[in-house]
Amino acid sequence: MLAYTYIDKGIFGMKEKPMPMISEPKDAIVRVTLSSICTSDLHIKHGSVPRAVKGITVGHEMVGIVEQTGPEVKTVKPGDRVTVNVETFCGECFFCKNGYVNNCTDKNGGWALGYRIDGGQAEYVRVPYADQGLNRIPDNVSDEQALFVGDILATGFWAARISEITPEDTVLIIGGGPTGICTLLCTMLKKPEKIIVCEKSAERIDFIRKHYPDIIVTTPDKCHEVTINNSKHGGADKVIEVAGTEDSFNMAWKCARPNAIVTIVALYDKPQILPLPEMYGKNLTFKTGGVDGCDCAEILNLISQGKIDTTPLITHRFKLNRIEEAYHIFENHLDGVIKTAIEGI
Repeated sequence: MLAYTYIDKGIFGMKEKPMPMISEPKDAIVRVTLSSICTSDLHIKHGSVPRAVKGITVGHEMVGIVEQTGPEVKTVKPGDRVTVNVETFCGECFFCKNGYVNNCTDKNGGWALGYRIDGGQAEYVRVPYADQGLNRIPDNVSDEQALFVGDILATGFWAARISEITPEDTVLIIGGGPTGICTLLCTMLKKPEKIIVCEKSAERIDFIRKHYPDIIVTTPDKCHEVTINNSKHGGADKVIEVAGTEDSFNMAWKCARPNAIVTIVALYDKPQILPLPEMYGKNLTFKTGGVDGCDCAEILNLISQGKIDTTPLITHRFKLNRIEEAYHIFENHLDGVIKTAIEGI
């Protein structure tokens, strides 16, 4: 089969690989019908994810059809359309039982697909612990509607959940890229009093204003002022940082009111500094990633009910054999790209 592969730092390439096989009784083999490119894939390509294994098939955003299941798989069967969770989790360890599936103690627990084991930018993928890692897609939900459930939409849902948003809150979301928009959609479900999105890209600002006209949008140079002017207590009640830069990290805590919650979703390529003397007295609570992707069934139900729609994020579509072109456009932010959909051959 064709599989897009991490060859070396800075180099991905298409390779012919053997079809994956069932190797554990809780495995499933999924034929990938749609996949996508995530910024985390670019972090792997650029060497910012040191545990990534050279030679693995990349990709962790995908949907598909179950082709084969191991003898202990109970919740899905061949022929089922499914979402694939970004995380592998056993469901039995202390962390899984408490909903912290990102910290599953299995050897492949947490984020493994497309990182430590072969992922889904391929024709087929093996999914360990399929009962936890796969969710059946409702009949009234298309593959495109479900494409982001297992990763960036799960991330946005998790971020909104752990931020403890109330209807009285002003919520600041820093970053209006794909994960930021998914976080926005899930924050909107909480119905806070005000939502502010900070984004520097003119194209992404136009996208947000077009699709979500009730949202306050600002740029980094005006973010602090706009946040103060739209807050009751000297800053945002909840801040969700999705952009992943030193400037956005500092903006997050500076725009928060005293005793606010600051949720860090972003993946940084270098350590960030907490300037504790400068922060002293703000009494902030920081919550940090990565996503606990255990809400996929609930998210699919919300999509089925028409309460979440991420299809506007898909701005470009390609066949798997044109994935190099898709990466070039996505990595270089060309042609107004938000997200790509990669169709299996």
